[in-house]
Order: sequence, then structure tokens, then C-alpha cells
Amino acid sequence: MFKKSSAVAVSAVVLAVSASSVFAADPVAWDYSGLTSSIDFSTISVGVLAVAGILAGVYAGIKGARIVLGFLRG
Repeated sequence: MFKKSSAVAVSAVVLAVSASSVFAADPVAWDYSGLTSSIDFSTISVGVLAVAGILAGVYAGIKGARIVLGFLRG
């Protein structure tokens, strides 16, 4: 019983110390603007949306063909 209560006490102390060190950290985050300022994602996003549009069109065509074939069979 004593081992369990001492383990709980030790873990509580470790939690209190680590929590205070997290909140005492430097509030200034790293600045990545020098690395990311020259990257342009607009062409990539247009390409991804174009592929998604093509896939949506293919899916709609397949679904429509299945419906029409279902009407013809039934």
C-alpha cells in the first residue's frame, strides 16, 4: 500500500514540475516565413481540384450507366 501511495506522490510531483516548465517556455514560436515565403501552392491546388473533378465526373458516369443498365434489365 505504501509503495502505491509513494508512486502516486512521485508522479504528482513530476507532473507539477513538468507542467510549470511547459507554461514557462518562451512564447515566441519559430519563424518559418523565410522558408515558406517563396513556395506557391496555388498551381498545386488547382491541379488537385482538377483531378478531383475528373474523378467525380467518372464516378457520376459509371453510376449513371449502372442506373440506365438497371432500367434496361429490369
